[in-house]
Amino acid sequence: MTPPSPLPPGHDPSESGRSHYRAIFISDLHLGTPGCQAQALLSFIKANRSDYLYLVGDIVDGWQLRRRWYWPESHNDVVQKLLRRARKGCRIIYVPGNHDEFARGFFGHQFGGIEVSDDAIHTTADGQKLWVTHGDAFDGVIQCAKWLAYLGDNLYEFTLKLNRYLNHWRTKLGMPYWSLSAYLKHKVKKAMMYVADFEEALAHEAKRRGHHGVVCGHIHRAEMRHIDGILYCNDGDWVESCTALVEHHNGRLELVHWAPSAVSQSQVDTTAACQTV
Repeated sequence: MTPPSPLPPGHDPSESGRSHYRAIFISDLHLGTPGCQAQALLSFIKANRSDYLYLVGDIVDGWQLRRRWYWPESHNDVVQKLLRRARKGCRIIYVPGNHDEFARGFFGHQFGGIEVSDDAIHTTADGQKLWVTHGDAFDGVIQCAKWLAYLGDNLYEFTLKLNRYLNHWRTKLGMPYWSLSAYLKHKVKKAMMYVADFEEALAHEAKRRGHHGVVCGHIHRAEMRHIDGILYCNDGDWVESCTALVEHHNGRLELVHWAPSAVSQSQVDTTAACQTV
């Protein structure tokens, strides 16, 4: 995909909420599943505007929707909010992932002003070229044993259901949100090796293509670090971590965390920076 063209005439950068960024990158919303943190996502979109918005895959979970239809009003509100943002001049680039692979048949098309593309090149204000891709093409399980990926997806959904049950009681006891699946990932050595291999493969490919960095999603682990001289950025997910990668107007990149919808509105209105570059 060619680099983003100049913003359309009539775009008003002064029209902002609490924060106005040059670019926002979000992925793995998994709309269409009970695990999607739609309310937290809506509050994030409402409070944070940008000139560019990249939807880095797994926006709609076609895998789960094929098994069981689940589409509450809040998920429809997310779609409407994104379409409204596009109408108001934000350039939105949608890079489909493996869970919304149905959208890969529409590369080069626009829907309500949202561009669908295989990947993208984003140039930051300070001149860094970032390759934007979901990342599933560098997942050996997806590429070589898709049946195993489907099995893993079912197990992940079960873990999320158990996680919601546990956090329901944690909330009643006044305890903070805790992610069971994230805990298990960090405890399983092979899972950590898988994550490291994934990160290195993407960084090496970005370097081979001549880019300064890569922005991806897919593994639901927000991260920003240098690998062999390449800036690796994973913007996380909106199922558990509720994270996004943002670019400030001077080109500085920041990984932010948005409080889950289960907490109070005062907490939801506050972002906590995780990492900056």
